[in-house]
Amino acid sequence: MRTLGYVALALVQEPAEVGPGGLAQSASVVDLVVRSGPIAKVVLFILLAFSIVSWGIIFLKLFQFDRASRHTASFLDVFRKSSKFSEVQAVCRTLTDSPLVGLFQAGYAELNAQLRHPAAAGEGKPEIATLRPTLRSLDAVDRALLRASGAEVSRLERRVMFLATTASITPFIGLFGTVWGIMTAFQSIGAVGSTNLAVVAPGIAEALIATAAGLFAAIPAVYFYNYLTQRVKHFMAEMEDFSLEFLNIAERNFG
Repeated sequence: MRTLGYVALALVQEPAEVGPGGLAQSASVVDLVVRSGPIAKVVLFILLAFSIVSWGIIFLKLFQFDRASRHTASFLDVFRKSSKFSEVQAVCRTLTDSPLVGLFQAGYAELNAQLRHPAAAGEGKPEIATLRPTLRSLDAVDRALLRASGAEVSRLERRVMFLATTASITPFIGLFGTVWGIMTAFQSIGAVGSTNLAVVAPGIAEALIATAAGLFAAIPAVYFYNYLTQRVKHFMAEMEDFSLEFLNIAERNFG
């Protein structure tokens, strides 16, 4: 670990080089950023903002998805062990992070709206009916589950698209900063009238910082966008399976 620390320190802080006139020139990344022009600093600030927001979204969605997975496991355990929908409804308020809770509540509300009893019209409670209630339209329950599923998917995907935006736009922002820096470096070379490496290298190094910053923001965004998208697809598969299971129970008991 100590060796890795020395290597990382060497990458960030190069030994001082002696430039024209015997003046020491520091090659640290911080010094390159400080010496960069106003346009380059604006570009780096924009890339830093994208990176900070992206990491905030990443940590937020990881926490949300892990909590949703735990609540989903608990909800399915209660749902499959309960004999009445009212028992499941009672625990829904404690498992709100699970996308299956939204589906169940939508399907349960549609069942209560449809179930009728000749002696108690309008109540439609499967747990309190004295005679077998009748489900008027299974397709309506299916549509309610589909609407709830769309709402839950939208909630899961919220803010994830910002990672895709970061992954696609930040390399170009960094490239713009690099092109601008190289143009400025060539203007400085023309003003000095020398192509000596000591004159050319600092300007080129400052220009390349923007490209490195763009990649630094884009690479984690690409990885976690793909990872979170796969997690959303997994939740979608769970919601589809639960919808079919809910419809089977509704048809078997109230069809």
